Amino acid sequence: MTSQSTANSPTETTTHWSLLVVRLALGVPILISGVGKVLAIGPKPMGISGFAGFLASLGVPLPTVAAWGVGLLELVGGALLLAGLTVRVTSALIAIDMLVATVLYHLPNGYPAASGGVELTLTLCLVALALAITGPGAFTVRRALSDTERRPSGASQSRGTDR
Repeated sequence: MTSQSTANSPTETTTHWSLLVVRLALGVPILISGVGKVLAIGPKPMGISGFAGFLASLGVPLPTVAAWGVGLLELVGGALLLAGLTVRVTSALIAIDMLVATVLYHLPNGYPAASGGVELTLTLCLVALALAITGPGAFTVRRALSDTERRPSGASQSRGTDR
């Protein structure tokens, strides 16, 4: 029975690849959203003033400050997720961001994303929570740089060839 449960459990490599895919699934849409909010380019080019006006229409206090906070969180946070840096903290902040968006704007529109519903923001919130719990996995910029720094110059790429 032990060998069967081991055969069904994911390998360490599979887990690391899965976490990379989950980071991409969250990081790409969050980064693109942040680019639209802060730089006013991309599929939803609101810019800070447009996003601040939208937040003001929802009754958010200090809408310009909130727009900068959310915009920078999404822009910088998306990039950090893609690089695998500060993933737990960034993901927790993005989960809060998506929960607030879900409650403030999307909840009254029902479920389907096509009608402005909770489908996308709720999914992004849950994915962010999963990353906040699990962390980034092994495929990160920090790990790649530390592995490069630890490897002596002229050393073989394969660790098994040192004698």
